[in-house]
Amino acid sequence: MRASSRGFTLVEVLVALAVLAIALAAVMRAMAQAVDTTVSLREHNVALWVAQNRLAEHEMRQDWPAADTIDGETEMGGEKWYWREQVSTTPEPKMRRIEITVRRTPDSKDTRAKLIGYLRNKIGTKPPGT
Repeated sequence: MRASSRGFTLVEVLVALAVLAIALAAVMRAMAQAVDTTVSLREHNVALWVAQNRLAEHEMRQDWPAADTIDGETEMGGEKWYWREQVSTTPEPKMRRIEITVRRTPDSKDTRAKLIGYLRNKIGTKPPGT
């Protein structure tokens, strides 16, 4: 009578390695997605800061911009960002609506952040053209 052998058979080892490889592939994919999400969130936050800075500049200068679209660029976080401000009138004559979009490249349609704000004409000043 032959003594039972101890250890794993070759088939058992190969199955265990296959299961381990599948699990590690899933972990690697999840890590790659987490890194992509982190980069995307960072870009969105920096772009939103660019838009907020543009709106804050208008508020601090107490601007009363004409209804127009203006493009520009700025640097933040060691990178160049391109913004577009679309100023429009509102039903309230002493208010202007300003929509600020921020992109990574000047000709990109991919908006990284969008901010809508309102500017108030200070009392005692007249809007241009009145």
